Amino acid sequence: MSELEHSHHPEAIAERLEAGHQPSYLRDAILGGIDGCVTTFAVVASVVGAGLPGLVAFGLGLASLIADGFSMGVSNYQGVKSEHDTLARARATENRHIHHAPDGEREEIRQIFARKGFKGDTLESIVKTISADESLWVDTMLREEHGLEIAASSPLKAGLWTFGAFVVVGAIPLLPFMLPALGVDIAFVVSSLMTAVTFFGIGFVKGVLVGERRIRSGVETLLMGGGAALIAYFVGGVFEPMMTEMGLALQN
Repeated sequence: MSELEHSHHPEAIAERLEAGHQPSYLRDAILGGIDGCVTTFAVVASVVGAGLPGLVAFGLGLASLIADGFSMGVSNYQGVKSEHDTLARARATENRHIHHAPDGEREEIRQIFARKGFKGDTLESIVKTISADESLWVDTMLREEHGLEIAASSPLKAGLWTFGAFVVVGAIPLLPFMLPALGVDIAFVVSSLMTAVTFFGIGFVKGVLVGERRIRSGVETLLMGGGAALIAYFVGGVFEPMMTEMGLALQN
């Protein structure tokens, strides 16, 4: 029996459905990783462009890494939490409607499934089956009427995944500047190459996890992340005079 046939065996299907839908934090990790890499590379590029020592680039990059990573983690936590709050309000509303206007809610179920092509006795059987189970009834309304995802992600886990990926991946452009013997210019070249490889690696891993073409996914992420890094580099150049004055002030 092939893997495809095995996955469609009645027992395999029952086991998969029993396990339910598990929230994925891949989006949170990719978002944090790319943003972390772009953020620290922008700091590094600005500092190097201003002619400051490598240790300054490392120090400012590290400070930005922790502060921005925490800020992004908190922002993602709040964003996911707002989705939970929206789901809770909609659930409370549907529970109230079912208790106070059950006939109207049954009609909503009837029209929802009529739009899917069900009719006659089959449609009425669906309405009767769903409305007989209040939990199923509410969940159906949340999905079909409100378009909400029942198995929502955990706000805390989403925030931690974003923060963790931001810090871990964002630290990569800083690593060459931990070796003063390399010199600032060489460290920047190595940092740029490591950043490019990191972007490609993020896309490659994403391709593996979601079943996309790995090389294509890697190249796409490299182009998008690299484009963001280039924009950050040129924007950082605008602040080069400011960084130069800071460097002179530090030397004095």
